[in-house]
Amino acid sequence: MSAAANHYDVIRKPLITEKTTMASENGAVVFEVAIEANKPQIKEAVEAVFGVKVKAVNTTITKGKSKRFRGRLGTRKDVKKAYVTLEEGNTIDVSTGL
Repeated sequence: MSAAANHYDVIRKPLITEKTTMASENGAVVFEVAIEANKPQIKEAVEAVFGVKVKAVNTTITKGKSKRFRGRLGTRKDVKKAYVTLEEGNTIDVSTGL
């Protein structure tokens, strides 16, 4: 597997919500990442894919909710989010896509 494919396996997609828009005003960008990815891997992937300098990475895991579908109980998947804080002067425009 090439290194570039590996970076795209770590970063799943950018998240755009009200909360992440408020975080972007402070120089942070939020991504959904692979559940097994750690902070150094996330930092390396963001720097390689977007060509920016990363200051800090904070992560959170949201547990999947239990939901009923056609009377059967199911569970949504767990989601790991990475709040990536960028160095001064670096920006990522997530609204344009990858």
